Amino acid sequence: MILPIVAYGDPVLRKKSENITSDYPGLETLIQNMFETMYASHGVGLAAPQIGKAINLFLVDTHPFEDEKYPNLKKVFINTEILQETGNEWEYEEGCLSIPHIRENVSRQATLTIRYQNEKFETFTETYDGIAARVIQHEYDHCMGVLFVDHLSELKKRMLKNKLTKISKGEVDVAYRMRFPAAR
Repeated sequence: MILPIVAYGDPVLRKKSENITSDYPGLETLIQNMFETMYASHGVGLAAPQIGKAINLFLVDTHPFEDEKYPNLKKVFINTEILQETGNEWEYEEGCLSIPHIRENVSRQATLTIRYQNEKFETFTETYDGIAARVIQHEYDHCMGVLFVDHLSELKKRMLKNKLTKISKGEVDVAYRMRFPAAR
């Protein structure tokens, strides 16, 4: 089932997500619905807060980037914790399904080491770099209540204020289902 994407301005996007256990109700269906929603929205990642759930869960599928190092990175990340971010910061234009039609350059460190659980609640510690690290960092930020626009300069934030306000009011045309704060 395709779920509506929560739009900028909804308080759930600013909450620090809770860790979950294997007995979380309907987890398998939720994960399936999140993948379906992400693909229908043409995203490469989706975090649970973006569908209105303040839980530490996100998924990624970076195949559209044709990343040679991680050609088939399609994973579920549960209870993720960043252990280390290293390397030179590099800029890349990011966007977000919750903030449609806004894309801006964001600086992030190049290498990321994380601990997480998969959908079977097996624990892994892995290191990623490049675009894979960036997508994971972006989705992890969602679970911490951080949005990509928070990484922008104060000047850039002021320049985007009107666009962000319009998104929060539902004054944006998108090709996927959205839930706007004003509609709650």
